[in-house]
Amino acid sequence: MSRLKLTEIFHSLQGEADTAGVPTVFVRLTGCPLRCQYCDTTYAFHGGEWWELAPLLARVAEFGTRYVCVTGGEPLAQKACAALLTALCEAGYRVSLETSGAMSLAAVDPRVVKVVDIKTPDSGEEGRNRYEELARLGAQDLVKFVICSRADYEWSRGKLRALTLPAGCTALFSPSHEQLPARDLADWILEDRLPVRMQIQLHKYLWGNVPGK
Repeated sequence: MSRLKLTEIFHSLQGEADTAGVPTVFVRLTGCPLRCQYCDTTYAFHGGEWWELAPLLARVAEFGTRYVCVTGGEPLAQKACAALLTALCEAGYRVSLETSGAMSLAAVDPRVVKVVDIKTPDSGEEGRNRYEELARLGAQDLVKFVICSRADYEWSRGKLRALTLPAGCTALFSPSHEQLPARDLADWILEDRLPVRMQIQLHKYLWGNVPGK
């Protein structure tokens, strides 16, 4: 039976990506092999509790929403994550996965909406990007660039032009919340007429850096 180590399960508004503002159940798995300098979930690196799959699905159902986001840490660092994603899809949820660009997507159920974080130089983890995995994305999926500075923006702009993303795949540019004013990023995107979607982390504007929100 599949077992997963969880940091938390909670109900909140989705703060990012294509369902921002939608009430969502978040399943935060424990552990991450990356150490991005702006990480806001370092509490998920260690600890957590082991859950069997059936009780976990029952807990998700208690919240009464059809939207579920599996996140971390890095959820794909746990082998049983793939079984969880498929089980959630089979249960009828609209499932999204927040993952770094450093992990294989091969085992991820095709029904899952994948949000892949391409690591910028200022993250400190640029060398972990596995660009070959982007070929596994489809029209429903998204790639995200968390941008910390003007240099990060210029790198991301160039990388976006160099990459071949699947038709329909959305590129998100997101300012690092405490490092880059959102208005600056908005101005740069408009000036360069980039074909991206800017996003801010809605949950941080509502609640700040509060675990479980």
